Amino acid sequence: MLRHPTVRPSALAVACAMALTVVAAWPQPATAAAAAAAAAATPATNTAIDPSAADGGLANFDRSMLAGAGHDISDLSRFEHGNPVLPGIYNLDVYLNKNWVGRMDVRFAAPSKNANGVPCVSAMMFDRMGLVPVKSDAAAAAAEKLSSPSECVSLGDLIPGATMSFDMSDLRLDASVPQAYMNQRPRGWVNPASWDAGVPAFLLNYNFNTYHATSNGQDQTSTYLNLRSGLNIGLWQFRQDSTITVQSGSNQPSQRHWQNIDTYVQRALPKLGAELTVGDSYTDGSVFNSYGVRGVQLATDDRMLPQSLREYAPVVHGVAYTNAKVTVTQNGMQIYQATVAPGPFVINDLYPTGYGGDLIVNVTEADGRQHSFTVPYASVPQLLRPGITRFDIVAGQLRNTDLQDDKPGVIQGVVQHGFSNLLTGYAGVQGSAGYASALVGGALNTRYGALALDVTQAHTSIPHYGTYNGQSVRISYSKVFPGSNTTFTVAADRYSTGGFLSLSDAEAARDYANHGMDALQYQLTNPLTIDGVTTSSLLSPAQLAALNGTVYNGSNVYTATGLLQQRNSFTLALNQQLGSRGGSLYANASINDYWNHNGNNSQFQVGYNNHFGRLAYGISVSRGRTQLGGYDNQVAFNASLPLGDTPHAPTLSFNVDHDTQNGSEQQASLNGTLGQWNQFSYGATVSHNSSDTGSAYSVNGGYNSPYAAFNASAGNGNGYSQASIGASGAVVIHAGGVTFGQSTGDTVALVHAPGAAGAHVLSSPGLAVDSAGYALVPYVLPYQLDTVQLDPQGMPLGVQLDATSAEVAPYAGAVVVLNFKSKVGRALIARIRMANGKPAPFGAEVFDSKGASVGFVGQAGQILLRGIGEAGSLVVRWQDDNGADLSCTFPYKAPNQGKGKQAGLEGISVTCAMPSATAAAKDAP
Repeated sequence: MLRHPTVRPSALAVACAMALTVVAAWPQPATAAAAAAAAAATPATNTAIDPSAADGGLANFDRSMLAGAGHDISDLSRFEHGNPVLPGIYNLDVYLNKNWVGRMDVRFAAPSKNANGVPCVSAMMFDRMGLVPVKSDAAAAAAEKLSSPSECVSLGDLIPGATMSFDMSDLRLDASVPQAYMNQRPRGWVNPASWDAGVPAFLLNYNFNTYHATSNGQDQTSTYLNLRSGLNIGLWQFRQDSTITVQSGSNQPSQRHWQNIDTYVQRALPKLGAELTVGDSYTDGSVFNSYGVRGVQLATDDRMLPQSLREYAPVVHGVAYTNAKVTVTQNGMQIYQATVAPGPFVINDLYPTGYGGDLIVNVTEADGRQHSFTVPYASVPQLLRPGITRFDIVAGQLRNTDLQDDKPGVIQGVVQHGFSNLLTGYAGVQGSAGYASALVGGALNTRYGALALDVTQAHTSIPHYGTYNGQSVRISYSKVFPGSNTTFTVAADRYSTGGFLSLSDAEAARDYANHGMDALQYQLTNPLTIDGVTTSSLLSPAQLAALNGTVYNGSNVYTATGLLQQRNSFTLALNQQLGSRGGSLYANASINDYWNHNGNNSQFQVGYNNHFGRLAYGISVSRGRTQLGGYDNQVAFNASLPLGDTPHAPTLSFNVDHDTQNGSEQQASLNGTLGQWNQFSYGATVSHNSSDTGSAYSVNGGYNSPYAAFNASAGNGNGYSQASIGASGAVVIHAGGVTFGQSTGDTVALVHAPGAAGAHVLSSPGLAVDSAGYALVPYVLPYQLDTVQLDPQGMPLGVQLDATSAEVAPYAGAVVVLNFKSKVGRALIARIRMANGKPAPFGAEVFDSKGASVGFVGQAGQILLRGIGEAGSLVVRWQDDNGADLSCTFPYKAPNQGKGKQAGLEGISVTCAMPSATAAAKDAP
């Protein structure tokens, strides 16, 4: 890089333009004492700062090129090597080789009086980055100074070739360390020390809906409210999820039903990579079938692993003879590239890619030689990466709403371990009243596909029926065929002998027997009706489930009593791509038969999807179950077309289907969004049915406000009408007050930007900072880096944000606070003139009454002042040609704003008075 003693005219013009724009205040040191201590420090040379910065900078401004031949110009040396960085303590996002380490306080110290501040490494920062000093006398001497508050140690003093660079606009510090000196970390890894447990808070999510329908002279109203509440204190989190339904109709008394879905206390145990849950919860179902339990559960939480280690992907082993480039491709797509040193190498952080496709590893040596090899990659859910262990330990009572009185105790233990790329082993045991089972199995990754096989032995004792013993064998298979673009996602088959019962089935059979019912008899019952009208004609399946206090199951909605004892079960999912333009075929099928029920339950769906220009279309053939247990065959065609190229262009959809239950139906819909942030949604639908229902019309609309989401719908058809309204959102009570927002997940980020009301959160349509300076950011992901960005558009001009983005890695279930530092006040453009009528010196720095810099004077004595008070006094400081410190002071008073008037940029003219010699000496820095 060439350096010049003077700046060329074109470069000077750019420099002057930049200086004129640097009128907002820079981040200030955390405390005056810290600033003084930092300024007094004499740091070692930092490799991120050019050594010439302390001796004159990278370039010198030719003042004669400025207006007025450079007279009345302040000392510009501070601009000769970029924006000035004042000594002090800054709260920054620290990155190591572009990977986020955490947010921490970093001290900056200046090597000399006029030099920029450089970052100083602390012992805490060095440890958080997971680094170790090199073995040398110089590095050892530097390491001893890490804990000293008066020393400034650079990263290059500890590790040769390491540098740190500071991005002031994003409050970001980037550390660069040669790969040879780093502990290898998987991609997406976040130091557990940087996980944020959040703040004490109460969290409530609500979902409200009321639905009214009139059919054949009968009125029915169903109101539903779901409440998900939580309380966080440190790492302990209380959660409660419940529903309330109210059903009323013509000539019927109102019916109310409350259901507790779950209530529990949980706590993360990061050293174990697990979570402890006490109360009502559910097992994960990775080995045994999932069920509800009231008690204690200690289970691995895969979310604590980096994304590159979650789910299965093989480990790649190879050998390089030089500094080589390694690329990994799958199905023709490059999914990984890295540079490795000579010798054996290991790639263990490949991101999982669905259910596989063999990996082609190509090693390109520095001298041009190439060699490649293939690593088989196929996956089933049971496969784990080599070295990964999962466990689940449960003790408590079985939670099953179908059991009338009996709440049997239950224990369970499960372990899974990835032994190699080829083999994952797993085993488990279950025990309950009158029941015991054991399972052992393994999963294989081979060039012919992924295969999992396990066997379960169960023993059940049913009162008055005796003892039942049996086995269940489960086989799962998955394979991707790149040559034909065929994917067998999952093909699974289970065979159970007549004496085999799962834990839930065994306890259901025991409960039936204890109440004098036929434990192994299966019978269908009549469908639910209200005043002779089948509820399915009035309410949706989900509303029926809410009314009955059950969970809706779309594949088996009819009501039954007794135990349905499964014999065989087979499922298949297949996808076939037909070239780049031929679209895709898909098929899903399931077949089940039973020991105590004639016939089988066979369901399938076969379809084809493609597009022609912007027109997307598809056709499908399916078979499903009706409410009474019969079959319903359906043929359907659908198409959609956006009506324009603008962001808010609506989409026209058309559907035609024919089924054995309802005949033929045609439907046309128009849907779209409105608003700068897509916060408004709308839709209209017209349909016609060949049966007695005839034609129908409906409209719907929604609004995502910063505080909640609202929706409404209305419809009319042959002999019926319908209307509904709904609202959903969240409320968080925290130390800063009460904040309302849109519905959130279990993990929440709470933006705190004082005075920035109206600033929008970019990740959530319609979400903005409220009048108290808070906003709820929903659905942040736990244990990984989440970035939240604010758009300042919409906030008052008198507010200045130090940064517009922040990052955090929260614990699961935490309410984490993202503090956006801001300065709140008036925004003014001041034209500063001296007592002799000349403009204030170009480049002079302006300070407020507390000594904080508020900006620099531009050409013609103009400066943009932001975040200042309504009135006060400001000091202008500069140096003359001889290096003498000069200053002047001017009072200001912001123009009055009318009531309700929107704050904007207003101009004032002021005169800056030079103090007396004594005062000037006193004011001089």
